[in-house]
Amino acid sequence: MTPGSWRGGVASAATLALGAALPAVRSGPRGRGLLAAAAGVSAVLATRASGVSVSALGFDPARTRDGVRWGGGAATAVAAGYVVAVTVPGLRAHFVDEGRAYRPDFYEWIGLHIPVGTVVAEELLFRSALTALVGPVPQALVFGLWHIRPARIEGDSVAGTVLVTALSGLVFAWLRVRSGSILAPALAHLAVNVGGAVAVRIATVRAAKGTHVRRD
Repeated sequence: MTPGSWRGGVASAATLALGAALPAVRSGPRGRGLLAAAAGVSAVLATRASGVSVSALGFDPARTRDGVRWGGGAATAVAAGYVVAVTVPGLRAHFVDEGRAYRPDFYEWIGLHIPVGTVVAEELLFRSALTALVGPVPQALVFGLWHIRPARIEGDSVAGTVLVTALSGLVFAWLRVRSGSILAPALAHLAVNVGGAVAVRIATVRAAKGTHVRRD
């Protein structure tokens, strides 16, 4: 964090408080997703009002093409990785998860909740507002800590989740800084989350079909 950046400290603390409080909001996934997205928009507007430039926030129109180029390249690489993962049997087995693959709101999840409640919300909060206020590395740490409550709810390893998401936060921030546009990390983030959900679905369906064939 830059010396004397009290705004960054307040913003980081407020973001962590939001991350801890959101899962407890009793408005369903849709409501929580919309609240998270609204918080992201509010964070960007407040940061802009404090004097941070549009360019520092990742919204310079002149860098839109760079954002699409870098983000599209990253998304393509992620998609290719998932294709390999669901094609190779040894890798595909690690993606089998019936609970996530057959969730009743699967298509709404990948079409609404992930794009709006996760990607829009987190990219505005972290790669736009916090990156502008505290820099790429501190925002990555906050991004990792932001996932503590969700990891506990899902029963995942908290330490592992924090480490992986913090590292991904660094990669997303690098894309943001390198491209000069918030579009780059947003496209990569979308590919990681939606691609992962689709990979789980495909792997689980294929595993179920394989089991059925063997039983016959």
